[in-house]
Amino acid sequence: MYSFLPIAYFENQFLPFQDAKLSIATHALHYGTGAFGGLRGIPDPNNPEYILLFRLDRHAQRLSQSAKLLQFDLPAAQIQQTIIDFVQKNQPKTPFYIRPFVYTSDLGITPRLHDIEKSFFVYGIELGDYLSPDGVRCRFSSWYRQEDRSLPLRGKISGAYITSSLAKTEAIASGFDESILLNTQGKISEASGMNIFVVRNGRIFTPGFDQDILEGITRDSIVQVARDLGYEVVERSVDKSELLIADEAFLSGTAAKITPIKQIENYTLPLERPVTHRLKEKITAITENREAQYQDWVYRIAL
Repeated sequence: MYSFLPIAYFENQFLPFQDAKLSIATHALHYGTGAFGGLRGIPDPNNPEYILLFRLDRHAQRLSQSAKLLQFDLPAAQIQQTIIDFVQKNQPKTPFYIRPFVYTSDLGITPRLHDIEKSFFVYGIELGDYLSPDGVRCRFSSWYRQEDRSLPLRGKISGAYITSSLAKTEAIASGFDESILLNTQGKISEASGMNIFVVRNGRIFTPGFDQDILEGITRDSIVQVARDLGYEVVERSVDKSELLIADEAFLSGTAAKITPIKQIENYTLPLERPVTHRLKEKITAITENREAQYQDWVYRIAL
């Protein structure tokens, strides 16, 4: 299904991807005591001797913070340098996705975070469009997004993604492409692995951090860019009915980038999406290093 990059970083060394193997007794496999990141890279369209990574520093910072929730001291600078070395060793020629992962690597059966070994690995896959750029059909999930009081949602904790997996499979099995999860207050939270934006009367709305969302880096980028373009962006709770009568709605994420929503349950959204289209063009230009104003968001790696 996936084409993996040939070199992985595993147990403090670079080695062939197929040689990076875990024991079936690995603690994190049993208890979901891991955290991951994800970032995209592309060959520089203007110079194939360079690779462009979007907001590498923020991705490294977020993973470092996620590791802290697992009581693992892994500096952002170390993560960033490992990813740079990983890219240089793989020499990718097509768009790709990097998956760094921190986890409890001991072998054992006691659920805990204290007195246990933690490790860090990185691998990558070639990746084009994760979702259809023409738009996706969504349903509301019967599963609810977790609350931060029961699970640390400020990190991308691997165990939390059982809910995303249930919701995604439920959507596909019932004839949709993607799932939208509500929080326990009945408000819109996020999709199975993406944040959500709603456009109404020229204003942009997106669930705030108090709605148990992931602090998405693509989400943060869109909020900043939209405001720079003159749009009013409001971060607040969003009702189901607002989504159903939206002028436009779209999902955002590292893998999904900006993906329009064309249908929710049996409600069809307008095909004209001027705000979504403008933001998507702008974010694409930024990731390709064609926007001087945002050059500090793009990290260039020489091959």
